Amino acid sequence: MPRSAYLDEAVQWSRDLTRMRTRGPGDTERAMRSIERDYGVDYGTMWRLRYRPASIRDIGVTAYMRLKAAYQAECKRQLGKLKHEIAITEAACGASSDLVDEAKALARQIGG
Repeated sequence: MPRSAYLDEAVQWSRDLTRMRTRGPGDTERAMRSIERDYGVDYGTMWRLRYRPASIRDIGVTAYMRLKAAYQAECKRQLGKLKHEIAITEAACGASSDLVDEAKALARQIGG
């Protein structure tokens, strides 16, 4: 029986969340623990979605919605970090820098 689209989405959100929180090689567990602490997504759920997705038949609505909310909040947090880095770069390079213009355009595109 094929996996549901909901489960595939949850697996992708879990991977993306972990990637956004990981600081480097060997930091995956710390990243998953921080996601649990900050967003309430169970570490065990994150671990299974990352390492044993084929063994999961379905995902509960509560876990799915928490994961979705965590993913959206983390994307918003990452956008805030990007905007902060743009401001720092703009102060160092000047507002007329091509890199600053490209980064601002990207932030506008992502931010809606």
